[in-house]
Order: sequence, then structure tokens, then C-alpha cells
Amino acid sequence: MKYVSTRGEAPDLDFADVLLTGLARDGGLYVPGAWPKLSRGEIKELRGRSYADIAVRVMAPFIGGEIPGADFAAMVRETYAGFGHPAVAPLKQIDEGLWLCELFHGPTLAFKDYPLQLVGRLFDHVLSKRGQRVTIVGATSGDTGSAAIEACRDKDSIDIFILHPHGRVTDVQRRQMTTVTSANVHNIAIQGTFDDCQDIVKALFADLPFRDRFGLSAVNSINWARIMAQIVYYFSSALSLGAPDRNVAFSVPTGNFGNVYAAFAAGRLGLPIEKLIVGSNANDILTRFFDSGTMETAGVVPTLSPSMDIQISSNFERLLFEHYRRDGRAVAKVMRRFRKNGRVDFGKARWRAMRKRFEGYRVGDNATKAMIDETYRLTGELLDPHTSIGVAAARSAETGNTPVITMATAHPAKFPRAVEEATGRHPALPPRLADLMEREERMDILPAETRAVADFISGRLAGRPAA
Repeated sequence: MKYVSTRGEAPDLDFADVLLTGLARDGGLYVPGAWPKLSRGEIKELRGRSYADIAVRVMAPFIGGEIPGADFAAMVRETYAGFGHPAVAPLKQIDEGLWLCELFHGPTLAFKDYPLQLVGRLFDHVLSKRGQRVTIVGATSGDTGSAAIEACRDKDSIDIFILHPHGRVTDVQRRQMTTVTSANVHNIAIQGTFDDCQDIVKALFADLPFRDRFGLSAVNSINWARIMAQIVYYFSSALSLGAPDRNVAFSVPTGNFGNVYAAFAAGRLGLPIEKLIVGSNANDILTRFFDSGTMETAGVVPTLSPSMDIQISSNFERLLFEHYRRDGRAVAKVMRRFRKNGRVDFGKARWRAMRKRFEGYRVGDNATKAMIDETYRLTGELLDPHTSIGVAAARSAETGNTPVITMATAHPAKFPRAVEEATGRHPALPPRLADLMEREERMDILPAETRAVADFISGRLAGRPAA
């Protein structure tokens, strides 16, 4: 298995190098050079298997034999054995034809644990074999940071720097990052938005001498390994509802497009997906695109669903690559135009082709709270604001008799204020996190300037051997 950049100018890499590289050197994102396929028979054989068994089978083609099969299977089983539900990603029916896939049973109570707990082990395995170390630099709108930190804390071969927008994540989200005292963990609060954080990270990766000096790598959704691991729960949930003999639809609360792109990738592998429903909050660049065919940025608006407070969805470039017939140079050209003008039209034919699979729905804060309240009253189920948006979008879509699975992306206790305002009930943290609000915090506040962050990283890593 070889991987290619969406911008066509970076070298093709194998899986281990893609894992360690993250962002391609030409600024693009890595994707498989060719999509593997699972036949209907092969998919059927996965029915009734454990989550770990499904994960090993679905991900094995992407590894390309670079990690011995027994080692990879052991890592996968170790990863999910520690999750808080025996089904790992259980399904729960909340209405006729409407299901929740609970993706909050990992250590930090969010869907990003599902890929990152595995990615941390993959990093450790590859780096130890090579005798290398890396510096992970990532941006988070709320949940990626804590999941990445939990996956990488205390690793001898990794230093991790996580940027989050100062004052724009919830107290629980922030404290899950800033109360980790491991020496290799560094939290940076940026005086700006998530898009500012993301732009700084991309600029650091684009500074090739800096990147090479410190061995920069990424664990957010620009890293293919994370997308690969997210494909699994689309298979496991669809299998539970009768796939491949039955089509399914997925509703995904969406910010950076990585999670719903993983569903698209599951379809490329052979999973019969009828529709992908994108739920947006007030930062609705994706919904506006799917409605109009024009992608146009706007100012980031703080909402009750901060992990989706994004105007530039990085992983959308991976979808574009497919719709530009894998012409990396054409993608690079159109992305430069988008970054320059903040507005772009990819052509009516491409837009119509995307619309065959994707629909977008905007759900404001009032509607988000109303859906949390309605769902609690009718089912007794507490939803976090992001999952509420997914449920509201699912209810808005026309899917006929096709079952819809909404991805429940976070535990309601991560967003207690919004849930309590909607339902009058304060969601409690699990016992292992009960003292989170009393733990000592550690973070550094920096301006939204690439140079300031680069200097901070250089200072923290002074004296460390070069990568």
C-alpha cells in the first residue's frame, strides 16, 4: 500500500512513513494510492465478530504488511480492551429507524479516543523499531487535544504540543488537557480561534527546516492513520443493522470533516451507504456548500458545540481529491485560490456528484437545546450538543426506510452547562474523572502568531537531540 498527497508534489510513502509524517511536505493530505475493496462476502463474514476483530480486518489492507499481523492485532485488542463498554461502540435505538452509535466510551469520553488510542500505540511501535523520536504538534477545537494527550503521555519517544483557542473550549475539555502533568505534554492556549490554531500548525509544518529539526508529526485528522481507525465504527454499526444486505445512512456532527470523511472511506471499501448527513452549527460552511455549490468562509461564531466552531474544514480536501479525479496539481491550484479569496466554486458537475451522497443541515443553538430536551423527555437519553446536532440533522433528512445511525461523538458530561440548560439535569462525569475540576492546571497562553509558537517549541525542546 502506497500513499499519495492530495496536492501531487510530495513523495509517495508507505504506511509507517505516512503515520510519522502526518501532513505531506507539499501541504497536502495523504490518501491511499488505490482504495482496497472488501467483497460483500468478506463483509458478511464480519457479522457477529468483536469490535477488535472487525478493526483488524478493516484496517489490515491499509497497513500493507509493514507491521507484523500478530503485532498489529495485539495493539488493536489492547486498545479497545480498556474502553468502558464491552461492545466498544454500542448502538442504541432512540426512534423508529433512528439509532445512536455511542462513541464516548474511551478514556476522554469522545469519539477521538477510538482512533488516537490506537495511533499512540502505532507511533510507539514504529518509533521504537526505528530508534527515532518525534514532536507532535496539533490543533484542537476541544476533543482532539485531550485524546491525543492521553494517547501520547509519558511516551519516551514523543513530545506533544497541543494548541487550543483560549476561552473557546468548555471547562471540562480544557481541564482534560491542562491537568495532565507528564513532562512530555505541553498545552498552548492561543489568543484566537480554532482556525488560527490550525493555520499556525500548518505554517509550522510548511517551515521545512523547523519541521525536520524537531521531527514534527501530527495526530489530528490530517494524519491518515486516524482516518483509517475511524472507518471501523462505521463498519461495526452498519453490520449490526444488517449490512451489507441492508443499506444504511449516517448522520455526523461535523467540523473538520474528518469523521464524515471516514464514513465516505468506508463506502469506498464496499460498505453500502445510501446517504451521509452532515450536521453543522452556526459555523455552517459545509451546509452552505452542499446547498449552493459555493464554499465561502465567514467569521467563526462561538456556539454550544465548540468542537464544530470551524470555518476551514481541512479534510474536505481529501474528498475534493477524489472529485478532481485524483489530480493533485488541480487540487493544489483550487486550494490556493480558496485560501487567497475565502471563496471558491469547484464546478457544478463536481457539486452535483457530491450531492448524490452528501446532504448538509444547519442547527442553531436554540434548536440544539430543543433537541437535547426533546430527546431526554421522549427517551430518557442525554445528548451532548454535538450529538444533538447530528440527531436534528438526521430527523430533517429524507431517508425513507433506510435506517439512520447518528454518531454520538461525546459524553454529555463534557458539556454540562448546555445539557443542564436544556433539560434541568446536570450530567455527572464518570467516577474516574470526578475530581477533574479540582486538579491543578498547566498551560501557556500565546498570541496567534506562528513565530511565537515556534519559539516556544524551540525553547521547550532546547538540548533535546535532533530528530
